[in-house]
Parts: sequence; structure tokens; C-alpha cells
Amino acid sequence: MARAMKVAIVDDEQDMRQSISQWLALSGFDTETYASAEEALKSIGTDYPGVVVSDIRMPGMDGMAFLKRLMSIDSGLPVIMITGHGDVPMAVEAMRVGAYDFLEKPFNPDRMTDLAKRASQSRRMTLDNRALRRELSDGSTIMKKLIGNSPAMERLREDILDLGQADGHVLIDGETGTGKTLVAHALHAVGPRAGKKFAVQSCAALSEEMLATRLFGPMEEGGQIPLVEEARGGTLVLEDVEALSQALQARLLTFINDQGTPAETRIIAICNDHEQGKTVEDALRPDLYYRLAALKIMLPPLRSRGEDILTLFTRLADQFSEEYGCDAPQVTAQEAAQLLQAPWPGNVRQLINVAERAVLQNRRGSGSIASLLMAENEEAGPVMTTEGKPLKEYVESFEKMLIDNTMRRHKGSITAVMEELCLPRRTLNEKMAKYSLQRADYL
Repeated sequence: MARAMKVAIVDDEQDMRQSISQWLALSGFDTETYASAEEALKSIGTDYPGVVVSDIRMPGMDGMAFLKRLMSIDSGLPVIMITGHGDVPMAVEAMRVGAYDFLEKPFNPDRMTDLAKRASQSRRMTLDNRALRRELSDGSTIMKKLIGNSPAMERLREDILDLGQADGHVLIDGETGTGKTLVAHALHAVGPRAGKKFAVQSCAALSEEMLATRLFGPMEEGGQIPLVEEARGGTLVLEDVEALSQALQARLLTFINDQGTPAETRIIAICNDHEQGKTVEDALRPDLYYRLAALKIMLPPLRSRGEDILTLFTRLADQFSEEYGCDAPQVTAQEAAQLLQAPWPGNVRQLINVAERAVLQNRRGSGSIASLLMAENEEAGPVMTTEGKPLKEYVESFEKMLIDNTMRRHKGSITAVMEELCLPRRTLNEKMAKYSLQRADYL
């Protein structure tokens, strides 16, 4: 369940502060009251987890001066202004300065609640977006999103760390749903351009004329600047690069050549779809291909990642169960084998869908993972299945998943895990060592 958003109520009249606080508290908000703007400013800073409700007319620092200070601290903070009769022109000026909205006394309490709810939703979205941007600019954080200990994922992480420090352009290829845009974020975040501009554009999302304007300009007066300018000094990611027309390929090549060496703006090209039997090299003119593919990363399909499939599934199921407020489904040995054997044509994106649907089924108390996999494969049409593996490998993968899940559920309590799995301490220690599971990772 989402944590209640805060509402800071600032008014020099005690009765007004208390009545607003009581009403909003009944509506589920976590309220804080302040008798002056000066007092409130001691507690409200950047990324304040809530919204502000303030009177305009107050002794000392008035509401307008308070609003301007708040906007200088955090321009994305929603501030609802309360005005007296005849203060509407001042309220309109407050909206121009950056206020979220205003209420004229006497106001309907339900109107206050509605405004506070909408402002809180806006604030939550702003804070989530900021957290995501910080996460995507933090190399150590984003590398943790590349979950898995298979040899393919170990190589991928090594490639990202190596190529992230290099200066050349990069081509990322691989099947749909393998996480190519996430890898582009990681390349930017672990390299010297981290903290600089990171721009993404799908080459298949716009018409040729609109794409040309978005990439190279000229833009309408007062509009966005072209992406090649916006990303200057940073990274420009071109998704669906295979969709570029010949004319735009020529312009992109000119832009790359004009930059010289080392490139001021790094291009990361992502290929998301090529025709059957063709490669991205077939879709691009040779001179552009060799400039973009100076450094190349090929992402592994999910079906080649072995027990990573079980690790990812359980992590995703845990996330969705927390989101939906229910228990995660318990994976049986048979279901673990089915997850490992599934062909996964949609890769990680498809696994995310299956994990979410499995949690929803479990909440209803019906369905199975096996039925979901069967339905997924029917929708995807005929596909190649993965090669069979020795029974021992399936058993070991399931055993590792079971110990890992139980350790996480009990937050590293060895005694609780021993009791649930009916294992003596020595046997549990031996199996954890065998599967490289460290108790410290669960504390």
C-alpha cells in the first residue's frame, strides 16, 4: 500500500490550521501544521514528500514571498494557495509564479480534499521520475538491475563496464524484450558521460519528416531544440535504428563524421527488429553501420540464461505481490522445470507479464504457472523449444531457487530456514556454499 502523502498546512490562524488538518487527516493524509512561513521553511526542502497548503495573507513572510521561496527550493512542489475575498488577482499572480491551484474562502472542504489528492498524485509522479532519473544515472544501481549469474550475464556486465569507459559509438543488438534500452542506460551511467544529457528517440515512432526535424531541426520558434543539440556532450540513443530511411542515414553519418574524434556526442544505436534472415548490417548503409558498430553488444536471449530465469521470476513475483498486497505464488519443482524449458520468444518482457499474471492468479486462488506458459506459447505461435537438460540440472536449479526464496523471506535467519526446509545446519551451509548464496546478502 502506498505511503500517505504529507500535507504541510501554513496559516497564522490556529482555528484554520486545525480545521484543514483535521479534514485532510480524515481523508488519509499525513498533515503537518505551521504558524508561519518561516517556521515551515525549516522543514520543507527539495524532494519534500508531499504538498503545501498556504494562506496568502500572513504576517512576516506573506504567502507570495513564501511561494517564491518554495519555487526556488523545488519548482516541482505543488502549492495550494488559500485566498480571502478580493484576493483573486493575487491568486492569479500566484499561479503565474508556480502555484498548483488556489481556493477562495470560504471553501468547500471536499474541494480542498480533491485538490490535495490531485496535487499529491502529481507530486508522487514527480518524485518517482526524479528517483528513476537518479537511478539511471547511478552506475552501481543500474548494474544491479541486470540480474543473473549465468555466464552470458557475467559477460554482458563485463562488456558494459569496458565499453562504458570507451569513447566510440555503440550498436546494441538482440531479440525483442532482452533489455537493450536498459543496457544503453548502463553504458551511459558507468562511463565518463554519467551526469550529462541522456536522450532517447525511437526512429520508428515518427514519420520521416518529423524524425528529421526532431533529430536535426530546424525546430519551430520557442519549441524543443533538436536532439543532436540537446544531447551535446552526452549520449543520444537511437532505438529502432533499422527504421531510418536512406536519407536520414546519410544525415546521421554526416553528423557523426563532422564530430571528429573523440566524438562530442556518443551515439548508441539499438536494433529492435530485423526481417527474417536479415541482420542490422543489411538494413544500414555500410559506412554508417561500421561507424555505429565500432563497439557492439549482443544481448543474450532469456532461454539461454539457465537458472537466471528462476531468479528473475521470483524477484518479479515478489515485486508484484508487494504491489498488489498479496502473497507471491510458490513455485513447484514441476513449474520450475517448465519455466526453465519454456522458449520465451518475448524474453524478459514476456517473463514480466507471466510473473504479474501469476501473482494476480494467486490472489484469486486459481490457475497455475503451467497454464500461463501454455497460453503464452499459444499466443506467440509455433516456436523452437529449448534443448532438454539433465534432470540433475533442473533439480539443482529448483533447489537453489527454493533456498534463495526462503532466505529472502526470513531475511537471512538460518534457524528459520532450517526449520522451514527441514535441513540440518551443516547440510544448509553446504548447499549455500555450493550455490554461492551468502547470508550477508539477505540481512
